[in-house]
Amino acid sequence: MPSNPQTVPQASDPTGPSGPGAATNQPGEAAAAQDGLEEIVITAERREQSLQDIPISATVFSANEIARRGITNLADVQQSAPSVAINTVNRSTFINIRGVGIAQSAPTSNPGIAYYIDGQLIPHEQFIGQSFYDIGAIEVLRGPQGTLTGQNSTGGAIYVRTPEPEFNDTSGYVEQTIGKYDQYRTTGALNWGPNDTVAVRIAGIHDERDSFSENIGPSPSEPGAFNLDAVRVNLALRTPDQRLKINVRGEYFDYRSDNIPVKNRGDLVPALRDPAQPANDPRQSEEFVIREDAVSFLNQQGYRLSGELRYDLGDALQIRGLTSWQDGYTRDQSDGDRGLAPIALAAPTARRGRVSRASTDFRTFINELNLLSTGKGPLQWVVGAFSLHETVPLVQLRDDRSRTDIVSAILNRTVTEATNTSRSLFGQANWFATNRIELIAGARYSWDKQVYDRFEVSRTITQGIGTPVTAMPITGVQKSTALTGKIGVNVHVTDDLLLYATASKGYKAGGVNLTPNTPNFDPEKNYVYEAGVKAELLDRHLRINADIFRSNYKDIQLASLLNGLPLTQNAASGTAWGAEFELTAQFGGFSFNGGIGWLDAQFADDVCVNNTNNPVGTPSLCGGVADQLVPKGQELPFSPEWTINAGAQYAFALGSDVTLTPRVQWSHVSRQIGTPFPSAFSDVPARDVVDARLTLDLGARYRLEAFVNNLTDEVYIASQIQNASSANGGYIFGAPRQYGIRGTVRF
Repeated sequence: MPSNPQTVPQASDPTGPSGPGAATNQPGEAAAAQDGLEEIVITAERREQSLQDIPISATVFSANEIARRGITNLADVQQSAPSVAINTVNRSTFINIRGVGIAQSAPTSNPGIAYYIDGQLIPHEQFIGQSFYDIGAIEVLRGPQGTLTGQNSTGGAIYVRTPEPEFNDTSGYVEQTIGKYDQYRTTGALNWGPNDTVAVRIAGIHDERDSFSENIGPSPSEPGAFNLDAVRVNLALRTPDQRLKINVRGEYFDYRSDNIPVKNRGDLVPALRDPAQPANDPRQSEEFVIREDAVSFLNQQGYRLSGELRYDLGDALQIRGLTSWQDGYTRDQSDGDRGLAPIALAAPTARRGRVSRASTDFRTFINELNLLSTGKGPLQWVVGAFSLHETVPLVQLRDDRSRTDIVSAILNRTVTEATNTSRSLFGQANWFATNRIELIAGARYSWDKQVYDRFEVSRTITQGIGTPVTAMPITGVQKSTALTGKIGVNVHVTDDLLLYATASKGYKAGGVNLTPNTPNFDPEKNYVYEAGVKAELLDRHLRINADIFRSNYKDIQLASLLNGLPLTQNAASGTAWGAEFELTAQFGGFSFNGGIGWLDAQFADDVCVNNTNNPVGTPSLCGGVADQLVPKGQELPFSPEWTINAGAQYAFALGSDVTLTPRVQWSHVSRQIGTPFPSAFSDVPARDVVDARLTLDLGARYRLEAFVNNLTDEVYIASQIQNASSANGGYIFGAPRQYGIRGTVRF
């Protein structure tokens, strides 16, 4: 029988930095490497366990691994985790795992991948893309999380853990990064633990950078430039007997940018539509040159406050409660056509430039209660309840993109509010039938409700002129319920070899569409059958984790645009076969990591859905409806066939307390389609990115690092924008070559 999960040691020193300046080869680490790989701790099942002991396909980055691989934000995770695709569009970051997730931002859309910080669910994709700072571990879980996670998800979950305050310790660090494009990033943390009952940890970040792109339009904006300030406080309280443990966490962040740099599709599209524009500016054909006429901005501010309580009711029972409150807003404005003058005075019949503005507020209140076993017997179990209540007011101001003259152009003000509630009861039990065979069974029942109110007012081109045209209020309601769960068997062949097989079901609630006169969409379900192996070999110098899986999707929620508004429709079904393989090795000063994900995901039936770029559709094949046929066998969106990563480094000992560590890493993500209709207007081509860094550690206190990201200066499309017409869409290019230095001082 594997070791009791409560006795698993922490994977990394929580007092050290967890960004790229964290210790990858602190004094003594090179010697410790002779003893094998560090143990990786995972908290996915509500308790600390070794990753090698549980039947979950997951990639876990300890603080040391985060530093080694230079992970500074969520987008970096996809370069180190198989089967993960991350796309940033406008103000949102979308996560897809094994082809399941979301690719559209709407207050009525539910993510297929749940995202957590210290157990606190972050339900909106607008607030998950900021820079990481002072991180203790990142857990990437693949496959449905329909039993124990805070909210149901069909594709997986990502847990971000920050370091716990240390008792009886006062320490900290400061890390400074200076890089190309005037990047200045300062992070740090201070731990103060005067005794064994009170401790506090304060961490913060200031991160700023200029844009990768040049704006040759008259707008003063520099899309891509940003400034982030954030601070986090974690207060830990313990009773002298350690039976009662309380953590109170608070975080504030302020993110300001000139929005996302979007490159128009077609160099001369603006000139062709508006004779007042320069028709042959050669710079418009360059990847990192954009043209914007209107001021663009994206401002986000938010607060998070959570309290966690753990109380030991005895030697074998613990109660855990988590309460969290989140309040934030997003204010953004974008030049929607990226090049057409705000009003084409030189061409009175030309279409007005489209400027979109949106103001969104988020208020979320979450409670979770767990009762779990903590003994050493053959039966371990968890039961619990979860509740979520949130309101999302949204105000949109945008011009009517269908008008062809100034006089008839109008500005629309749309006020909406989505109210989402979710309730669930869940439980899971793990029972060792023998010393080597472990049986698993878990279930969750969920109740979800969404209420959506919409109110629209339209005026003439000048807000103060003309009689408002008021549309009738619209109210939509969608209720969803589901029973999900997981069953499985673990065979602990030895203490270092695990074989497992599981069957699980995940669920994503249905919702209400923003577009008037469109039906609600139903819940999405995902059934996954998985088998895997986890092994540690050569006296724990080599770790191999591998799995194969089959997924059956039901009522897939597909995203598109209709009349400029997000539209979600249910496809009939989909299937996927896949496999993942990860290898980690440590031999003396040499270490290697590699991962491969293979995925074949496709529609299992013919289905008719809206095509943003072909509003006429194929009505003859779709019962007279202006949808377009997606044939059986078409690949699913955001499902790259191959995701591959590899990295190697060697720590050269230059003295008793001095090490020099060069590292190189490479990642490959194959082509992805952005909609069910493969097209140059939506596909994301394959890419290969190489990073390199050289780290010098001077004792336990000082570190200096030089880094180059995208060493080969690969030019690649990271995401695409889908507007209501393909000519208005655009590309978002991935970061070009960046280089810089980073210094860390510990005290």
